[in-house]
Amino acid sequence: MIKRTSKKYTDNILENNTTWNVLDIGCGYNANKFAKVICDVQDLSNHYQEKKFIRLTEKKLPFKDKEFDFVVASHVMEHVEDVEFFIKELERVSKKGYIELPTILEDNLVFENKKDHLWHMDFDDVEHKLLISKKVQYFEPVLTVATVKKMNEVFRTSFVLELFWEDIIDYKINKDKKNTFIKISVLNLLKKYFSKRFRMLYK
Repeated sequence: MIKRTSKKYTDNILENNTTWNVLDIGCGYNANKFAKVICDVQDLSNHYQEKKFIRLTEKKLPFKDKEFDFVVASHVMEHVEDVEFFIKELERVSKKGYIELPTILEDNLVFENKKDHLWHMDFDDVEHKLLISKKVQYFEPVLTVATVKKMNEVFRTSFVLELFWEDIIDYKINKDKKNTFIKISVLNLLKKYFSKRFRMLYK
C-alpha cells in the first residue's frame, strides 16, 4: 500500500513512536530528526556522531530483512540507476516508510537536477501507484535548489511528492517512454507574458 501523505504528518507519527528503529537513507547532511540509523554513500560519520552511521558501499542495503520499523528516503529515488532494485530493498529492510520526491515540474525548474536526476516521478491517486519514467528535460531550468526550498513554503504540493507506504510499494515503471513533447522555451514564454502585459497597459 502506498498513498499520499505529508512530512508533517509522518514526523508526528514518528514523534509518537520513539521506540521505533528508524533508518534515513541517502539524506546527506539533513537526516530526519527521528532517525536512529543513517546510511549514505558519503562518509558522514563525523557529522552524525550521536547516531549510528553506516556507509553504503554496495548496491544492496547493508541491513537484515525487516530490521527497521520505518525508513525515510527523501529525494533519493530519482538518483538511483536501478530504481526497481532500490524499491525492493526498501521493502526488504523495513515494514513501512516515507518517500519524498520532486514533482516533474520541480525537476525541470532546478539547475542542479538537470544532470543528477534519472527519473521522473508522479502518483496515480486512483490506483495508488508510484509512476516512474525516464527523465525528460522539457525546458531549461531557471531556479536554484535554495530558491525552490524558499518557494516550498507556499507551493510545496506543486514541487514535492510526499508518500507513505506500508508492506509494499506499488509502482509502475516505463523505461521506454519517448519524448514526443516539443521542448518549451522559457524565453518565449516570458516574451509572451510581457507582450500581453504591455498590451494591457495601453488598452
